[in-house]
Amino acid sequence: MIWLLLGALLPATIGATPPHQPVRPAGVTILYDAFGDRPGLTRDWGFAALVEYGGKRVLFDTGNDAEIFGRNVRALHVDLRTIDFVVVSHRHGDHTAGLNYLLGINPRVKIFAPTEGFGVFGAALPGTFFRTDSTLPPRMRYFEGAPPAELRFGTAWPGANFTWIDSTTEIAPGFVVISTVSKNPGTLELRELSLAIRTAQGLVVLVGCSHPGIETILEASRPVGDHVHLIVGGLHLVNTPDPEIARIASSLDQNWHLDLIAPGHCTGEPAFAALQRGFGTRYIYAGLGTFISLPDR
Repeated sequence: MIWLLLGALLPATIGATPPHQPVRPAGVTILYDAFGDRPGLTRDWGFAALVEYGGKRVLFDTGNDAEIFGRNVRALHVDLRTIDFVVVSHRHGDHTAGLNYLLGINPRVKIFAPTEGFGVFGAALPGTFFRTDSTLPPRMRYFEGAPPAELRFGTAWPGANFTWIDSTTEIAPGFVVISTVSKNPGTLELRELSLAIRTAQGLVVLVGCSHPGIETILEASRPVGDHVHLIVGGLHLVNTPDPEIARIASSLDQNWHLDLIAPGHCTGEPAFAALQRGFGTRYIYAGLGTFISLPDR
């Protein structure tokens, strides 16, 4: 509760903090989710979180509705003008719609997003990506047979400063974006980014929806760090049968040896219950407005 109050009352900072201002503790603040009981915030389906660690302020996802996202951000006294960068986990609207509010406040902030051909975040391909047939007359050929060296494709957010990620990439000291691709029905080939933060107690991993599977994401995190201290975010178990939920909960504890887990968003109510039973005091409530303390470097 103390950390929760601190997360609401302390002013946003970046880099060195003047001596007369209190230093914000390292942590994650949940800005958007469909559960929680903190007064003054609006619940909605979607996810967004603010990470403050190592002198960086990072926005992870932006929720489902720009107006609701903006209200929650203002209620939590989060200054989006001082965000260092943004990580958008994947293209679904319940993680991206708040970009419309963010870009009105901080239009040139760097946004890391998954690389997708012809995707909503924009794309670029060589002008020769298509097969050609030189026997056709020029009027039947793309660009009359003389395409540009590069073709750039449109985005739902023109002017946004997107950087496309298609492999695991360190984007700032201690901050690593993990790129995975779903092989699961319903989200086949969906590209998703997770954010791993190196701490003294192991990796802290933020996940948007875990469409590729949380175990796939953790496997991809092995080159980044050999131990995961904490997972925060959605595990996409919202409609998963109980036996599979039980298997995953056991695996996260017994095989992956997580220290802590703070599930939210699409994890699902049955999975909340199963993970709370399995992790006991190592389960962290992560409802809307919660501040989750992170270990110092």
